Amino acid sequence: MVRRETDRFAAVNRRARHEYLIEETLEAGLVLTGTEVKVLRAGHASIAEAYATEEGGELYLINAHFPEYKAATRFNHEPRRPRKLLVHRKELNKLMGAIRREGMTLVPLSIYFNQRGIAKCEIGLAKGKKKSDKREAEKARDWQRDKARLMRERG
Repeated sequence: MVRRETDRFAAVNRRARHEYLIEETLEAGLVLTGTEVKVLRAGHASIAEAYATEEGGELYLINAHFPEYKAATRFNHEPRRPRKLLVHRKELNKLMGAIRREGMTLVPLSIYFNQRGIAKCEIGLAKGKKKSDKREAEKARDWQRDKARLMRERG
């Protein structure tokens, strides 16, 4: 998937890359109502506790929080309703095979608007990290930061 500078992030799951080892990413479309799009454009959505799962041969985003739109009347949406993700059948079969065989999880990494203004969800095929893996990643990140600082000081 190629994201451009013109893509505008509406929601980002920053903890996903810390909690999981992302092995593959995939772009999926989102089926949203009008008030959900308005909340997303305002940047109020949260996907921190969300995950994707298969139900009835289709992929759904579960537990994503899109708060109610204040200016809406009686046609508002449910904040935590399951939202359908649009992926090709071949991609869905590949993802479901990996989940069933290898015990992996589908985690939403970000929701953004592409250059055409269409809401897209970046999904990661992930495996949970152990506590030691998280510590190791933190050490590597700290070393890279220190190394960069030392190189800047030397010239």
